[in-house]
Amino acid sequence: MLKPLPISPLPVSFEVEYQAPAYARLPVQRGTSTRGDLTALKHQHQKITMITAYDAPSGRIADAAGVDLILVGDSAAMVVLGHDSTVPATSEEMIMFTRAVTRGAHRPLVIADLPFGSYQVSDEQALESAIRFVKEAHADAVKLEGAGPMLSRVRALTGAGIPVMGHIGLTPQTATMLGGFKAQGRSAVKAARLYEDALALEAAGCFSVVLEAVPAPVAARITEALDIPTIGIGAGAACDGQVLVWHDLLGLYEGHAPRFVKQYAELAPAIGAAVEQYASEVRDGTFPEEKHTYAMTEEELALFEESLAEVRAG
Repeated sequence: MLKPLPISPLPVSFEVEYQAPAYARLPVQRGTSTRGDLTALKHQHQKITMITAYDAPSGRIADAAGVDLILVGDSAAMVVLGHDSTVPATSEEMIMFTRAVTRGAHRPLVIADLPFGSYQVSDEQALESAIRFVKEAHADAVKLEGAGPMLSRVRALTGAGIPVMGHIGLTPQTATMLGGFKAQGRSAVKAARLYEDALALEAAGCFSVVLEAVPAPVAARITEALDIPTIGIGAGAACDGQVLVWHDLLGLYEGHAPRFVKQYAELAPAIGAAVEQYASEVRDGTFPEEKHTYAMTEEELALFEESLAEVRAG
């Protein structure tokens, strides 16, 4: 448990009147689901739910909603930090986001995206990066993109006891090489390559594989072939589970949503209206009202006024 900051005791009247917001009173301890639970869900034909989260409140909400997995995605570079791609995300930023989510989420398995440049150079670099996420941010697992040369990275991490989720199909960190943010595996040759990559990732030790922007029939064949779960995003309903980005699902973005996104809420207009009303009420003086303020006794107020008079006189 975090040590409280040293602060002076509050006046009795404030202690009585002040009540911490609900989100500040929730417990911090975490207990996660396990890799074995996910494999069991696959073999029981129960769908696995995964969502991205980037801070303690979103982690807490996802947990309370009953999702199985939380991905602290490098999509934060785009949806939180305003970049045009995931590439600019740094390890320091991703560790900060992951640390926040693990403070809020109690039960789900929390998986941290290894950002671009933190694992591509060597197995040693990948291991050093992953260890930081486990030790400093308390991630339960990490995710990396690609197969081929990345298979040795998976083996290095799993050999050190760090669970790894794979990711093939559209891999945003290398989207430029793939011709942009486009579906992958749409030809027989490329579909066969994805199939082989998925099997190779399983053999290297991955506990799950994300299939992004892959034709549904290809994802279905991969899912059938693997003993480990597949998590789809734009890969059809046959995958063992699904993942969506927090901001996409909740409608917290501007512009066109990807084809595979189902928007379950439109929060951006509601939030915008709330902020606009707040600004208007501050400007016209209707906020704060008396019920939003704290009082003091007449005696204390009189003593305060006397002290001010002395200061002015002196």
